Amino acid sequence: MTEKTVLNIAVVGVGKLGEFHTKLLREISKEQTDISLSGVFDLNETHAKEISNKYNTRVLSSLEEVANQSNAAIIATTTSSHHQIAKFLLEHNLHVFIEKPITRTVSEADELIDIATKQNRLIQVGHIERFNPAIQAIESEIGTPIFITAERLSGFSKRVTDVSVILDLMIHDIDLVLSLVKAPVKSISASGISVFSDELDMANARLEFDNGAVANVSASRISRKKERKIRFFCNHPKSYASLDLTVGKAEVFRIVDEPMKTQSSLKEFATEKIIALFGDIQDALGEKKLEFLSPDIPKINALKCELESFIKSIQTGTPAVVSAQEGRQALDVAIQITEKIKESQALFKA
Repeated sequence: MTEKTVLNIAVVGVGKLGEFHTKLLREISKEQTDISLSGVFDLNETHAKEISNKYNTRVLSSLEEVANQSNAAIIATTTSSHHQIAKFLLEHNLHVFIEKPITRTVSEADELIDIATKQNRLIQVGHIERFNPAIQAIESEIGTPIFITAERLSGFSKRVTDVSVILDLMIHDIDLVLSLVKAPVKSISASGISVFSDELDMANARLEFDNGAVANVSASRISRKKERKIRFFCNHPKSYASLDLTVGKAEVFRIVDEPMKTQSSLKEFATEKIIALFGDIQDALGEKKLEFLSPDIPKINALKCELESFIKSIQTGTPAVVSAQEGRQALDVAIQITEKIKESQALFKA
């Protein structure tokens, strides 16, 4: 950060998610004297006033005022408006945090990336699962993923009527898979249906990568319960990991020469019982051993960590944890999945 000693951050769009951002930015501004919540802007002036009163900040009357009063902005509006708003703010020299997906189209994302490069501004994309403590706890333990399954279920929300379940929910897991596999996507097959809306409400996709890895990703917003589960089968070391991202629970099983010593005989007995659930796998391993890890998952606010990361990147000049290029990559895959589903639906109707 070079323009001002204090980093003034505005929130554009104060619906449900935008209000969360406003609340957390107010908290951060109290914890860090060099951070200030410069105000909120929303086309619904009445709601903007309610949020500003609730979090003791000002209402900004236009994007022009956002640009005049701020060094950076959080964009938490509908996806269809991301490009227009981010373009305006980047051209007025603001750093921007854009909630996922980065834009509606890859060409829109490319334009934002080009502007940000020319203006030397930072873009961070709100793929919050990168900050999930369960993911962070096992990332160094699981080795190289060769097969991944991810399932994300949610109830229907009127908040996201302008996008499909792929851009609403599945894109979280698409981004996670891409960040962990770290290889180009070779092929995509997919299926999906619309049920309660004009957009896709359920979808399943199979991604095959150049390095041989495979990922099966499914999402539905027609569920009575909320679930976010992901499983990894990996090499180097050979391992299996199961994560429940909703409750913050992670389990890792890996083949080792000698497992780490547990702190108590009771814990060792419990581990043996858990491993026994796999059947006779231990007998098949010969001299190798199956090790069980259940790392402690800290209770943290992932959204707050995400915002603090954005702030730190601006202040230190370091790359964003989820860059615009990575947001674009996740969007590109999501759009390809959507097109594959359209193709299969057209064949079915024919």
